[in-house]
Amino acid sequence: MSTFRPLSAAVLLALATSASATSFVVTTDAIVSGLAASSEATSDISSSLRDDKIVISARDDAASFVASAGAIRGAKLEAALRHIRDRLPGLAAVGDLQLAEAILSL
Repeated sequence: MSTFRPLSAAVLLALATSASATSFVVTTDAIVSGLAASSEATSDISSSLRDDKIVISARDDAASFVASAGAIRGAKLEAALRHIRDRLPGLAAVGDLQLAEAILSL
């Protein structure tokens, strides 16, 4: 009976280690998949807007808007912001300054 306890403890330790490693792998896979999906979405958004004539024409207005911390709002920038939010409804909560900076980065 005295050899049964150490053997049981060793088996339980092996099972716990295996379960912990499996949990780590699953968690890591989930994080990496989430980052990959986010990266692809960002890439899709920027590539779809990069060739958009309305967005491209608003670059000068976006530069003025960013440089003035939002005080100067040009008509082309307003049109581009409206166009972006209509085309990509998921960006409705993003602020005007952030979108103007994104326009400048394209």
